[in-house]
Amino acid sequence: MKKPEFIKLFVERYPIWGNRYFLAIFIFLTWVMFFDQNSLISQYQERQGLYDLKKEKRYYQTEIKKTKEDLNDLFYDTKSLEKFAREHYFMKKADEEVWLVTDSTKKAE
Repeated sequence: MKKPEFIKLFVERYPIWGNRYFLAIFIFLTWVMFFDQNSLISQYQERQGLYDLKKEKRYYQTEIKKTKEDLNDLFYDTKSLEKFAREHYFMKKADEEVWLVTDSTKKAE
């Protein structure tokens, strides 16, 4: 089979492209880097996803730690329990009144 003229000129100008071993390795590396199921692009995306999940894990671990500390305070400290009940459930003592102050400029949704 006769090679087309442009291929002959290309190989004469760049002789490395005429080597069939180089071509095979080049095609293989191109396939692995861009088109394979485990290509470099997909590996990068997976690594980014893993980084995001690790970041999220650290966030939730700190939140769990804070929540456990708050729960521990509620169980063993009566003042923090009273504060929590007053702030979240608007509880009051028998001789007190509760006043709720709202911002009337905010639009009710």
